[in-house]
Amino acid sequence: MIEDKSLPFIEHLVELRKRIIIIFVATVIGMGVAWNFSGTILSFVERPLTGHTYLTDLKQSVYLKVKERYPALYARYGLEKEVNAPVREHQLNYSAPLEPFFIQCKISLLAGFILALPVVFHQVWRFVAPGLTRRERRLVAPFVTVSTVSFCIGAMFFLIVIWPVIINFSLSYESAGLRSWLNLSAYMDFCLRLILIFGLIFELPVLTLLLSRFGLVSYGMLARNRKYALLASSIIAAFHADLITMFVILVPLYLMYELSVWVALVFGRKRQPKPDMEAA
Repeated sequence: MIEDKSLPFIEHLVELRKRIIIIFVATVIGMGVAWNFSGTILSFVERPLTGHTYLTDLKQSVYLKVKERYPALYARYGLEKEVNAPVREHQLNYSAPLEPFFIQCKISLLAGFILALPVVFHQVWRFVAPGLTRRERRLVAPFVTVSTVSFCIGAMFFLIVIWPVIINFSLSYESAGLRSWLNLSAYMDFCLRLILIFGLIFELPVLTLLLSRFGLVSYGMLARNRKYALLASSIIAAFHADLITMFVILVPLYLMYELSVWVALVFGRKRQPKPDMEAA
């Protein structure tokens, strides 16, 4: 009896090991491809340090609009100093001999994992496929495509929109007696971790779509637990020390939960009405 019960579990472990090995090999291959443009990725991540971001352009345009329409306010608050303020470029620094090499490895590893995402999600689907119906198994292509695109959208949303906000906020504390000395490892580790977090955050509606189609979650259950979702989002965001990072993680995470609620409403499995016993 014990062998009969343990055999399926062992088979699941063997299948899981097989899928993990395939994911690992695909990630290593992707890492080799990403190694060639890891320098370009580093330059893109360093862009907020140059002082030229969409935030500075937006601030310049707003101040110029104020100058045109409200010249008195423009002169009163000294906005001309803000418009003509020199842009100070910052540079990353490293102190360990092989620190840039290891940072290049980390960048290539994450970029290789992103390149291997179609394989990763396909292997995840293959692992859970035995528990699905024949009709549900046909959704493998939409699942792989939507999951990959969602992760990439989350990563790009962070790099383009959120990352400049975090860096500009950090550099705003500079003064005559306080200068930034940004370390390469701390800077890149922080950025890479948030890229992964935002990619996973944007996967939440896709996960909800699958669970709702399988009948494991429903719109009513998700809608009733909004307060617990907000609490969980706050706890996850609280693992980051500074307030601004907590905020930029908390808000998208909870918004993705709200989107998941409506995804469950639109795409969730509809419950069949119970037959009337008297009519039967």
